[in-house]
Amino acid sequence: MPTTPPSATALPDLPDGAASARFTARERWTLAAASLWLVVGLQLDAFAHSTIPDLETFWTPWHAVMYSGIAACGLTLVWLLRSRLPQTVTYRSLLRATPSALRLPVIGMALLLVGGGIDTLWHNLFGIEKGLEIFFSPSHYLIIAGMVLVAAGPALMVASSASTGPTTAEPRLRGADAVLTTISAVLAAIPVHIYTGHASALEEPLLGTGDTDMSSFSLDAQMFHAYVGSTVVLLVPILLISRRWRLPVAAPTLLVAAPAFLICLVLGDAELWLPVTITAATAVVELVARALAPRLRALGPDQSWIVLGLAAPAVVWGAVLAVSTVTAGGPAWNLHMISGLLALVAFTGAGTAWLVRRVQPAGAAAQVEPARSAQAEPTQAERTQAELTQGEPAPTAP
Repeated sequence: MPTTPPSATALPDLPDGAASARFTARERWTLAAASLWLVVGLQLDAFAHSTIPDLETFWTPWHAVMYSGIAACGLTLVWLLRSRLPQTVTYRSLLRATPSALRLPVIGMALLLVGGGIDTLWHNLFGIEKGLEIFFSPSHYLIIAGMVLVAAGPALMVASSASTGPTTAEPRLRGADAVLTTISAVLAAIPVHIYTGHASALEEPLLGTGDTDMSSFSLDAQMFHAYVGSTVVLLVPILLISRRWRLPVAAPTLLVAAPAFLICLVLGDAELWLPVTITAATAVVELVARALAPRLRALGPDQSWIVLGLAAPAVVWGAVLAVSTVTAGGPAWNLHMISGLLALVAFTGAGTAWLVRRVQPAGAAAQVEPARSAQAEPTQAERTQAELTQGEPAPTAP
């Protein structure tokens, strides 16, 4: 497998999706830097919307950072594709020659361009969104989805490059690849956390209202949904990385800690004890899980993650509720509500782990079944050959 992109004249002869799966470190880190630029712009814009009450113009410094970040990501993707596409680009050649690792980022860039254009027109026609309106604006949906796909690009590039090399029973991320993949996952997750901040247990201490009569559509019910939603959003990046590699040390803790602290910064006046508690509890869970790794592996890779998905959310949110008794007066719920909340997030974590770890693409599932059948029952030709070679000496290794 060549380490440099094939020439433009050779690309049309390549099979579908096979165009230069390998990427250089410079290419991967350049897209990561552009993604960082983009996500920092979102962070600044979210901070401005949270702390400046009279925000009535589209032309702001933080919008300039975010939209210039979109431009930087777009130019980077063009640079990455330039040496991998034929000289004459057609619709068919674009689909064939675009490396699989860049397809989602390219789709994300399309969403950013469309969403950014709609966002400008939307603000000029209908004004600036405020409060909860920010999280329901159609153009903002497109922008956030585009950011997630573009920021995931460096991790996809690492996975694509690694898949062309020698395979091992347990692939591991090491050195710069581990750092880059973790950064890419963090940058892809942060826009989701910011966008779901209105329904996230990372935003502020959601400890109940203290009302004795709680209805299904009360604020307390919304708080329960925030814990459930946060559990899913925090677990998915960790589970996705674990499907491809053994998780680098501290990567799970970082994937939880970074959003927790950044949400705290976005609000400006959030209480620091919450992200500190979440980070410390996650670190303890990771340390215990690594110490028990030999026993967990005996359960099987998917089953062990289901067990972790069951235990980790209950431990982390249980620690938040416990620490809140000292720092924030404790949760206002009774024993039934607290125990029910911890059981709910535990089942949610286990279900999320099962879904992410077990669901396979249709093509992969179709390839696995014939392989299993072939291994279970030899073909007629294999049986005939075995009968003919009975009694012959076994071949020796060269």
